[in-house]
Amino acid sequence: MSGIKLSICIPTYNREAYLRNALEHCETYNFSFPYEIVISDNASTDNTTQVVEEFIAKGLPIHYHRRAVNGGSGPNLACAFHHAVGEYSIYLADDDFLVPAGVEAAMTYLDANPDVVACQAPWYLYDEVHDRDLSQFYEIAENTKFPQQNFIELFQFIFNGHIFPEIGIYRSSALRSAWVPRDFCFWAFSYLAHFVDLGAVTFLKQPFYRSVAVSKIAPARQQAGNDDVMTAWDKYRGGLEYFLYIAVKRGKLNTSREARAIYDEMCKVFTLNRISVAIRFWVARKDFIKAYELYTRMALGGLGEHPEVAELRHSFPMMVAIQTLTYQVNATAGISRLILSGMADPKSIGEMLRNMGLLPEIEIVADPQKHEPALLEKTAIFAADMPRRENFLKLGYKPNLIFIETDLTQHVLI
Repeated sequence: MSGIKLSICIPTYNREAYLRNALEHCETYNFSFPYEIVISDNASTDNTTQVVEEFIAKGLPIHYHRRAVNGGSGPNLACAFHHAVGEYSIYLADDDFLVPAGVEAAMTYLDANPDVVACQAPWYLYDEVHDRDLSQFYEIAENTKFPQQNFIELFQFIFNGHIFPEIGIYRSSALRSAWVPRDFCFWAFSYLAHFVDLGAVTFLKQPFYRSVAVSKIAPARQQAGNDDVMTAWDKYRGGLEYFLYIAVKRGKLNTSREARAIYDEMCKVFTLNRISVAIRFWVARKDFIKAYELYTRMALGGLGEHPEVAELRHSFPMMVAIQTLTYQVNATAGISRLILSGMADPKSIGEMLRNMGLLPEIEIVADPQKHEPALLEKTAIFAADMPRRENFLKLGYKPNLIFIETDLTQHVLI
């Protein structure tokens, strides 16, 4: 035995500034047990190696493994886990931090409960610039333990709390068979199924992890996890279905038609709730077309009045129309001018078009006094009504570049 209690596994690639910051935090950890820091470097081309060597020289218990080629994020984390020799292992992103008191409490719990192969816990979203926790990603009322193969109560717990089991401390002996590749089925739900298949799983109330939402190194950066939130809803459903499939194969789930209908509805509701979050993120990025597409799925599923979208949906026709017009004009080669004809407030519409990304080289004008032949093929038009469209056709403008409101809104149905 190595005598090491915990392996802190950090995969990294070309993020020397973030890694330095994370290791500076590691210097402050004064754990009551022996630990190691396992760094897997995905063939970085920056000064990652030098940063690691600097902290090794300062006495941090680092074991550094540099891959010959960049194999992607999944293999890089697997590499760190495979090199870990601690009794327990935890993943630490190279820009996040641990909560030492929470880690100590989790280790005490695991030592006292040898049947538990994975300890999950909520985590803090942290503003590093202002040194404060912004929120906690899910909450539970008390420590909750699920015995081995208790799939159904664990699934109900995940569903009721809308819980994402992404942050955990694992018995290293369980990782070899639990942490195996899954792609279409969201890894956190898939791996949780593997863990509870192997032994007991506990969700602890006390967080032991801080995910940096606002970084002092790059305060304006987007969180890497946001892309999953915005696009991975079907993977979430896939992960839940994978979890239930293992329960079926272990003989823990009734497979009658009635039971299947119940669990299918639960998977659907969970997924639609995640879609509501994705809608909020897409709106924040001013992509109303994508937000509306997702809204249609929520509405069909019976959640069209969900608090996340109930007020937003009334703005969809106008915002989707403006974004669609922006898309159509930007997509057409040779367009240098957009006429807003008959609009009550052309200035506001012009500002919205610019906010939606209308190319800066495209001039926005109200109804021109003259119609120069040389500009006819370089002009797109947004006309208030059909008579105006007919008039522009007579003047020689291209028919498929003259849009009226119904062209842009007739398929935006709320």
